[in-house]
Amino acid sequence: MPTPLHIVLVKPEIPHNTGAIGRVCVGLDCALHLIRPLGFHLSDQYLQRAGLDYWEHLRLTVHDSWDGFLADVKPPRLFFLSTRGERSLYGCAFQPDDALVFGNEGSGLPKDFYPRYSDRLFQIPMPGEHARSINLANAVSIAAYEAYRQLTLPR
Repeated sequence: MPTPLHIVLVKPEIPHNTGAIGRVCVGLDCALHLIRPLGFHLSDQYLQRAGLDYWEHLRLTVHDSWDGFLADVKPPRLFFLSTRGERSLYGCAFQPDDALVFGNEGSGLPKDFYPRYSDRLFQIPMPGEHARSINLANAVSIAAYEAYRQLTLPR
């Protein structure tokens, strides 16, 4: 059964993170959306190495802009994951076709997203005293598998 989720990376910068995220998306049968500009070429060897032979099975769409993504996909609900979120990811109740949106490794989500989507901004709890952030590929894995758990396992 396909996992009806959209994983969205806004302006990703590091190819091996995107490759690892692609593998997670193949494993969960989620669609991966990349919003330009990208910090690498899709033919990048590090992207290909991290994605291994899974890349050919990935449901990948590259969008020229955020507005283009919204117009093309029309996701019914958006969940933005950021260290600036005040509510926990674990308080979310996911539904089919939700989009989980992540910023890039260097600067996170675009600055105008924070006020624009403040009611849809969530964080992954990091109780560690010295933690500032989680690697992007790990953050996507945590959020995508939580959504998968909610959507597919009996309650």
